[in-house]
Amino acid sequence: MLKNLQGIKVYLGSKSPRRKELLGELIPKFEVLNIDVEEVYDAGLSPIQIAEYLSELKAKEGQKHILKKDLLITSDTIVVHKQVILGKPVSEVEAINMLQTLSGDTHQVISAVTICHKHVISTFHEITEVTFKPLSLEEIHYYVSQFKPMDKAGAYGIQEWIGKIGVTSIKGSYYNVMGLPVQRLYEQLKTVSK
Repeated sequence: MLKNLQGIKVYLGSKSPRRKELLGELIPKFEVLNIDVEEVYDAGLSPIQIAEYLSELKAKEGQKHILKKDLLITSDTIVVHKQVILGKPVSEVEAINMLQTLSGDTHQVISAVTICHKHVISTFHEITEVTFKPLSLEEIHYYVSQFKPMDKAGAYGIQEWIGKIGVTSIKGSYYNVMGLPVQRLYEQLKTVSK
């Protein structure tokens, strides 16, 4: 459908299998570019600014490894609960604590996406509100032990068991919570010219 991208080599600058899967439904042929950056940012930035900064940081690093005519997509997703950013947990204990924090409450998932083409960087963000039912400690322990969500911001994947049994409402893009706001990305990619 994105005929304007024919003849343009597309890269996804992400290690996320979820982003790879989602982008594959928009663009059947692309390459994954592993980009390693130190995710350090100014403490005075807002959650939206942090997500955008990290996505752009990845794009700037990725630019060094592609041709000017190529197109690079990078993204960063953060989970915010009461203005506190919940990153990727480093242990099962931290994952359990994060899920207890999110239990019975609403939080925001913010994804920033950067498109880099002809060395022009364009970034947008998407915000989705997600509400969890009160989760029992047994449900949280089961999820963490079975699904090992240490690679996910906020310690959960909405597409996994915990999302199916725990999410009571969502306002915004479901795919944003998975890490890539596909509909918005599609609209942005339609504007890319050779």
